[in-house]
Amino acid sequence: STAEMVTELAGRGVGMDVVRNEVNAMGGRIETSSSPGQGTRFRLLLPLTTAITQVVMLRCGVLSVAVPSTLIEIVRRVPQSQVDQAYASGSCDFGDEPLPFFWLPALLQSGIRSSPTGRSQTVVVVRSASQRVAVHVDEVVGNQEVVVKNVGPQLARLPGLAGVTLLPSGAVSLIYNPVALAALYAESARASMRLNQAPGHAQSGPSAEDTAPAALAPLVLVVDDSLTVRRVTQRLLVREGYRVTLAKDGLEALERLAQERPVVLLSDIEMPRMDGFDLLRNVRADARLAGLPVVMITSRTAQKHRDHAVELGVDHYLGKPYSEELLLSLVARYAAAEVPA
Repeated sequence: STAEMVTELAGRGVGMDVVRNEVNAMGGRIETSSSPGQGTRFRLLLPLTTAITQVVMLRCGVLSVAVPSTLIEIVRRVPQSQVDQAYASGSCDFGDEPLPFFWLPALLQSGIRSSPTGRSQTVVVVRSASQRVAVHVDEVVGNQEVVVKNVGPQLARLPGLAGVTLLPSGAVSLIYNPVALAALYAESARASMRLNQAPGHAQSGPSAEDTAPAALAPLVLVVDDSLTVRRVTQRLLVREGYRVTLAKDGLEALERLAQERPVVLLSDIEMPRMDGFDLLRNVRADARLAGLPVVMITSRTAQKHRDHAVELGVDHYLGKPYSEELLLSLVARYAAAEVPA
């Protein structure tokens, strides 16, 4: 120490440096003021975009969704027969008021309805302003206090997205307002609920007129290990009227391809378990999928990577960040070229 007199309060400033770095990383600043003989005052100023709030974690299959706890009004176990009726009618009675009813992942255009277990299911009533909706989930995991971080300009325009947080497990979780999602995506969610029934629970009797528009919507498979990238791409495509299915790596993509053939496959390269190159190699080796259009979307923009993708049979190669207009034009071209079976 360079101090003339060392006391129990003396130090080397390491802790202060740590605090400064953390505050700077959060976009804040530190103000200091000193009074001789009295001490020093440190004032930490953090942006309003960073806040601590309570969320309720909801699980639907492998999907975990955070919802601000202030929006949760009722959590109730509902008999299986009433849940099936709600799926058929699109509404669920709570008291004297029928509420719009959704399978939560359908509002996010993600996930087949889980196979029912037990005699009752969990339904959550969510209120935002004067609007209320009922959402079916597999489990209410519980409340958590989380730090809400700024989603950035790219995601800020996405309807229903309230923020993003890092859970204690290290997983990134998006925070959604289901009421806002329902206001915009009710029709596409109900179409998804009709098409993606749980095994053994197909709805009785929707007419061909009801199901035809949804069945004719072109399907796009998005493959990326980044949840954020998958969600952003999904929102972009859903707004344009496409159905979207998601996969986090090549192996999961092959499982999706075995279920339904999309009009185009959009894939990253660097992914766990099976990367984009191996996925493309498997697609071209499959007689059923050999002609499937494949667009690579990756940060690997070196010529050697492009050449390797071309050798494997890629149809188009986009570097990140990419033009949304260009991507949509490519998808539209491949969708228009798809000949109905």
